[in-house]
Amino acid sequence: MNKEGFKYRWFVAGDINGFFGLMVDNLTVLSFLAGILVFAFKYPADIVFGKMFPGTAFGVLFGDLVYTWMAFRLAKKNKTSNVTAMPLGLDTPSTIGITLTVLGPAFIYLKGKGMPVYDAAMMTWYIGMATMIIIGIFKLIFSFIGGWVQKIVPQAGLLGSLAGIGLVLIGFIPLVDIFGLPVIGMISLGLILYTLVAKIKLPKNFPGVFAAIVLGTGLYYILAPMGLVGGSFTPPSLQLHFGLPVPTLGFIHGFTEALKYLPIALPFAILTIVGGINVTESAKVAGDDYNTRNILLTEACATLIAGLCGGVAQTTPYIGQPAYKDMGSRSGYTVLTGLFVGLGGVLGYVSFFVELIPRAVLAPILIFVALDIIVQAFRAVPPEHTTAVAFSLFPNVARLLQIKLSNTDFIPLDKFNALMTAPGKILPELLVIVALGNGFILTAMLWGAFVAKLIDKKLRQASAYLMIMAGFTFFGIIHSVMPNGDAYLPWTLQGILRQVPYQFTVAYVVLALMFFALSYTKQSRETTVIS
Repeated sequence: MNKEGFKYRWFVAGDINGFFGLMVDNLTVLSFLAGILVFAFKYPADIVFGKMFPGTAFGVLFGDLVYTWMAFRLAKKNKTSNVTAMPLGLDTPSTIGITLTVLGPAFIYLKGKGMPVYDAAMMTWYIGMATMIIIGIFKLIFSFIGGWVQKIVPQAGLLGSLAGIGLVLIGFIPLVDIFGLPVIGMISLGLILYTLVAKIKLPKNFPGVFAAIVLGTGLYYILAPMGLVGGSFTPPSLQLHFGLPVPTLGFIHGFTEALKYLPIALPFAILTIVGGINVTESAKVAGDDYNTRNILLTEACATLIAGLCGGVAQTTPYIGQPAYKDMGSRSGYTVLTGLFVGLGGVLGYVSFFVELIPRAVLAPILIFVALDIIVQAFRAVPPEHTTAVAFSLFPNVARLLQIKLSNTDFIPLDKFNALMTAPGKILPELLVIVALGNGFILTAMLWGAFVAKLIDKKLRQASAYLMIMAGFTFFGIIHSVMPNGDAYLPWTLQGILRQVPYQFTVAYVVLALMFFALSYTKQSRETTVIS
């Protein structure tokens, strides 16, 4: 067809399936954002739905509309209708991770300082906004040098840290929700495993995710009032929480506090940058040659806009662009998703669905995401680096333990503090768990990178990573002894807390010097033959 007669068919039947897939992904993330804050941390629901959701959803609307426009432009350039828009939505690992390791702990910390609940909740919102602004600016800068980041940090470090998040935060925590309502949760999980993992189609090619949600939710509202689901039943309030994503400078109030959480927040930004590069490459393989820088700039701007409008979750291009292309989607699915999520955050019906659908029904979708992330981490790296990936999982386990143990509903604050400083022949176990868990994303990236270099017999580069960790450890950027993860000047610490930065730092330095010395041995340069 000539240039004058070309017309891009941007909406086709495949866009309906694409819309349900992308929309449900975003609803699931929003559901866990709200559920973790409201139920796990007792955060006021009206602030989540009325202040956090509108801006967060508006970032999705902006990003999906820009990606739609980019698809139109690519279709016009190549004069073909077989162009699928890049899917954009809320980043699952960072949304759950930041909720569990920044927003929730900040709220508990502020209340612990004596701040009233509402004031603590508002300050937590400001901290979340400021975190998004910082992440957005960081992504904006690194969108021009994302490839450089991808080259200097081994895949084992980048993907290993993400696999740890998948295993512990995205996978295990939703698994607890599933078995909190065993019958409902397992039915939904079974359908997800049947259709998405085993890749077996349902009769009439009915969408598996949609079937899991409809069947699970329906059964819940039939069985729960009769007391047959394993817990008490409270009808949802099902209110429409109206809120406008109005730009605000409220993030300024939380900026100083947000800086304390940079060791957690910035690695999440790096992961979406590298993920954006990988997603763009996979789209090119599938036939849609998008400009990588434009893809990264769009997600950075969407995150910035969300933060300015009250959002607390970053956006990212989703991994499954070729999958959406295979199901026949063009650009209609991104338009529909952006409008549904964006307007839903404003008009309140997104919060309506979030309250309506039990988390045990949505949790299996996150289990699938977690499995996909973990498996991809082990498949994508060179076979010899899988040990490095496995090693990078451990800090995430420490972080999960810290989250649970620092919850005053489980352990009273005075008991927690006593365990942190309990004298003994070794450093207190709880103190070590807290230190290993703080800065866990950055720690996992550096541990994975260090072990990967060691496996490659690049001992001097491994030593360099160990020295970087020593510097970060000394000032609490990683391995902070403070329960809220604050950085510090180590000589200002008191008692046994002071032991950690000095002991951990010396341990890293000694190990770095040992490997540096061993790099001069003949054996370290010999090629190992694996039989």
